[in-house]
Amino acid sequence: MINEKITVRITETGKTMEVVLFSRRAEVIEVVIGEGTHSMKCALTPTRNGFAYAGSIMGREIVYERSRDQVKADVEKLNPHVRGPRAR
Repeated sequence: MINEKITVRITETGKTMEVVLFSRRAEVIEVVIGEGTHSMKCALTPTRNGFAYAGSIMGREIVYERSRDQVKADVEKLNPHVRGPRAR
């Protein structure tokens, strides 16, 4: 199994780190930080302006610096059969 990784920035220090992508949707991105029994899951939600995704793990904020539109395009590119909600 090949794990997809994304790069996030730790806002406190400004350093970047790679985390394993658990799930990706336009509404929320879930990532796994750490390995084995010490791993933790974190949900990244879009910021108010929609230019990044932010979340908090163990009191530290992490930011994925891609816009909501870019993530939506990535999801559609990886799985073109997934469509949005149907109109009633």
